[in-house]
Amino acid sequence: MIAGCPSPCPQLIGGIFPRPVTCKMELLMPKLSIEASLETFTAKFAKSAELTRAGKHLIPGGYSRNSFNFGPHAVFAASGDGAHVETVDGHRLLDLNNNFTVNVLGHNPPSVTSALQNAIPSGISFGNPSTAEADLAQILIERIPSVERVQFSCSATESCMSAIRIARAHTGRTKVAKFEGGYHGFSDPLHISSHTPPEQAGTDEAPRAVADSGGVPADEVNNLVVLTQNDMTSTERILRANASDLACVILELQSGAGGLVTLDQEFVQGIRALTKELGIVLIFDETISLRAGYHGLQGVYGVTPDLTVMGKIIGGGLPLGAVGGTAAVMNVLETGKVTISGTHHGHKLSLIAGAACMRALDREAFDRLNAHSARILSELNEWSLARGSSFKVYGKGFSHMAYGYMNAPGLEVRTHRDYWRNVDGANTQIISLELANRGFFPVHRGELSLSLPMTDDDITSFIDTMKEIVVELEE
Repeated sequence: MIAGCPSPCPQLIGGIFPRPVTCKMELLMPKLSIEASLETFTAKFAKSAELTRAGKHLIPGGYSRNSFNFGPHAVFAASGDGAHVETVDGHRLLDLNNNFTVNVLGHNPPSVTSALQNAIPSGISFGNPSTAEADLAQILIERIPSVERVQFSCSATESCMSAIRIARAHTGRTKVAKFEGGYHGFSDPLHISSHTPPEQAGTDEAPRAVADSGGVPADEVNNLVVLTQNDMTSTERILRANASDLACVILELQSGAGGLVTLDQEFVQGIRALTKELGIVLIFDETISLRAGYHGLQGVYGVTPDLTVMGKIIGGGLPLGAVGGTAAVMNVLETGKVTISGTHHGHKLSLIAGAACMRALDREAFDRLNAHSARILSELNEWSLARGSSFKVYGKGFSHMAYGYMNAPGLEVRTHRDYWRNVDGANTQIISLELANRGFFPVHRGELSLSLPMTDDDITSFIDTMKEIVVELEE
């Protein structure tokens, strides 16, 4: 329940706001409120609510992916085409979720669907390798600066696990360092300190490792070293203190599920120099940020890690993950020192869909996506600044970004802890609900990702609708 609200209200932004936020209804008397937005949402997506209730008799929570929740329940999809998704409730929404950044080409992209249709008649699943594996591997090696060798899995979660094992075998060390608020899948070694309750998180100077789920062994928590984004002083101190035990540092150049934070250029360069000095493997998790440009976000930064984890777009909408890196580090797989193998690793259809998607993402495609992103960031932020509003859109400037209502104008999100301190969770939740109520489907926690089929008119409509919501919120 949100403090100050007269009725129960779910925490709609998942783990980013891990404690109750204060509702300012009594003070502001806004035209929009959590209650009003929820009432509209519940009526608009009543069929989805019904399916959620029915599903709970079969599946814990109603569906196998709890990140589907959008407010009180998920919004069920019936179909998708181009930039839009059709819900079971009969609503056509501009899809700003795109399966949490996967569908960069939108729904039913001809290049991917035709590639799959051509591939299926020759067989779906084999216990043999196919030429599709080397085909996609070649594309990734040519594009991603850090990648000389690549190995595929079924998901980025698995590939993060693989990267950790590779780094441990390569260095002979055990501990792993990650950044508070960074999300690298749900495996035991890494499902730690992505959504830490503030009261358990330790101090800014000494952040504490806290498991994000029951069932994560204490030994895994003890092997995890927590760092603070964009704080080189504390990061260097902690890494040097643990250097003899640290196998790797894993990071997102721009974080996602734990809350969007963009790392500073100088900070990333400092991390690269320090890990080289200390003999620590540096892993970039580009599961989301590979959509930043033709060479991924590491190409934008001009900083090369030892290993890169990839996912989302590389499967063209089908399940696929990959870890790639220098030949020297990946050699532990070649020699057999490290063994990683799964039944569906290198699955033919995922590889074929992924190659088709990556080929469609040429330089012109990235330029178009990033132009739309730049427009959203500039137009909304310039409008908000002129208005004196606390609303903000933020991110590195590519087609995955975040929005939030701050506690005061001018506040930023530079670390995960800024979500606790600077973001007005209640008003951000209202914005998410209202976007869905008005024909847009963002990521519920306050993020959006664009797709290539989106038009200039789609972007205009989104910008205009966001302005309307903020104005009504502030009246």
